[in-house]
Amino acid sequence: MDCIELFKKAAVALQTDPRYLELDAARRENDADEELQNLIGEFNLARLDLDHETSKRDMDAERAAALTDRVNALYDQIMASEGMTRYNAAKAEAEAMVAHIDAIINTAMNGGDPMTVQQPPAGGCTGSCSTCAGCH
Repeated sequence: MDCIELFKKAAVALQTDPRYLELDAARRENDADEELQNLIGEFNLARLDLDHETSKRDMDAERAAALTDRVNALYDQIMASEGMTRYNAAKAEAEAMVAHIDAIINTAMNGGDPMTVQQPPAGGCTGSCSTCAGCH
């Protein structure tokens, strides 16, 4: 079996990991949350209004400021919601897992022993061990 097929099997296994499952559940819950979806819709419309206003040659600064306040208030409300808080926490965990996987792959691609990568990198993995703060 070639490495592409092995990575496909690994990707299937990734979708059974509790971190992935939590992210997927949080995403589905947010998609089903009508109140949250309405807030996101309002936010998107307010942002479009703001973009339209600020692109005008004769922009109304007072209206632009009010729209900015509205966009910021909606954003804060969305991000403070229980669903988005759960989603963002799950997303951070899943992204840390992917960063760890990436560090393993980059270690192998740079000629290192992927079995030595024991923890996710503290920062972003650049793929160059010379700039690495240490992932193993």
